[in-house]
Amino acid sequence: MSLEQVVVLLAAAAGAGWIDAVVGGGGLLQLPALMVAGVPTIQAIATNKLSSIFGTASAAVTYVRTTKLDPHVAVPAGVLAVLCSGLGASAAAAISSDVLRPLVMVVLLGVAAFVTLRPSFGALPQPHLRTRARVGAAILASGVLIAFYDGIMGPGTGTFLIIAFTTILGLDFVHASATSKIINTGTNLGALLVFGYQGHILWALGLGMAVCNIAGAQLGARMALRRGTGFVRVVLLCVVVAMVARLGWQQFG
Repeated sequence: MSLEQVVVLLAAAAGAGWIDAVVGGGGLLQLPALMVAGVPTIQAIATNKLSSIFGTASAAVTYVRTTKLDPHVAVPAGVLAVLCSGLGASAAAAISSDVLRPLVMVVLLGVAAFVTLRPSFGALPQPHLRTRARVGAAILASGVLIAFYDGIMGPGTGTFLIIAFTTILGLDFVHASATSKIINTGTNLGALLVFGYQGHILWALGLGMAVCNIAGAQLGARMALRRGTGFVRVVLLCVVVAMVARLGWQQFG
């Protein structure tokens, strides 16, 4: 790998860290960059997880220091996420992404339409939505379904987590983003353990990218906290549109 390719990958890792810290979806930038550089697909996915877990965990620490999180949701969902993401990574070879991709595109288009047509969505918290049943639903949706999806495929996991916490528990975008970082750290860890056991991780490259991912994540988390829900909402819409475009190109291009 040439020096120019390494520099591009480091820059992509920094940008991915920023996107992940704000709304998730940094894999849209980092994973294609690895594949364009000639890294085989399974190694690119595994190395992307190694880089991402450092940035996501770093952003989670920043959010926790300044934002009050609900441990009754974050802790059990985070623990489940490690297990279910690992199961998803183990099953990745048996499930074709061609089957999942159209479904993910439909969901993302629905998310974009919903957020666009409801400008007040996620702007303010709605604590009245937090019931015992909804807490259970949020834990299952984030710690089981979305975590399993992250292990199998991955693009947009952080975005799906934010939407889940906003719609199910009535969190505003900033608190939903903060909570999602805890769960996303768990999903990255679960998949990373499986890929590490299988020997697919490029450790030197992944750790170098992790340093840049952390720098981008710190910047993104601080910007999200400083600029508030309106900023997160705009970035969320941009990332969703980018994900739909990328998945559509993969499916039909």
